[in-house]
Amino acid sequence: MIDLHYWPTPNGHKITIFLEEAGLEYDIHPVDISAGDQFKPSFLAISPNNRMPAIVDHAPATGGASLSVFESGAILLYLAEKTGRFLPADPQARINVIQWLMWQMGGLGPMAGQNHHFVKYAPEKVPYAIQRYVNETNRLYGVLNKQLGGRDWVVDDYSIADMAIYPWVVPHETQQQNLDDFPNLKRWFSAMQSRPAVVRAYEKGAPWSSRPAVTEEGKSLLFGQTANR
Repeated sequence: MIDLHYWPTPNGHKITIFLEEAGLEYDIHPVDISAGDQFKPSFLAISPNNRMPAIVDHAPATGGASLSVFESGAILLYLAEKTGRFLPADPQARINVIQWLMWQMGGLGPMAGQNHHFVKYAPEKVPYAIQRYVNETNRLYGVLNKQLGGRDWVVDDYSIADMAIYPWVVPHETQQQNLDDFPNLKRWFSAMQSRPAVVRAYEKGAPWSSRPAVTEEGKSLLFGQTANR
């Protein structure tokens, strides 16, 4: 059994997609990031960066005591290794998948995240910042669109790269991106959207998705953190 510490954000959705695709048993433990659940000592014990998602695997493949993992990319790699699925064994194909996972973790996620922040949450509109991150998101969509030319999935076979990237494309309208400008990406997005496991993964987040992603109170928790919190 896997305990998933989760909130229905793009990074949270990555993990429910994998768990649903692999058919693993898991329990969701909601981490309301607008209420400060991420600062509870019990959560910090498994996720010292006070970010969700995090997992606790009570039946690691290596046996022994329960094992916790934080950071969504690390969780995907861990689960892929545990199950032997969605990460190729062939060294070249494997590194290609890992490259695109890191592309999402180091590029699309952070840039789209800043896009969301300045477009939706910043207390004042900063035109330069909005343009900077909308443009960079657009550039990254172009990179992904080119990669998807002539292939069904990001790296030939369906993999953790697709699972990581898709949730960050779901809010493309908020990011001020038009999928019609990226035909290969749009085709891939439609294929992802129709996968039964992806549908189930988003349904798992439905009980909390109706709440505001970030409340006014939550903004100070999420956007005002320092080393002293």
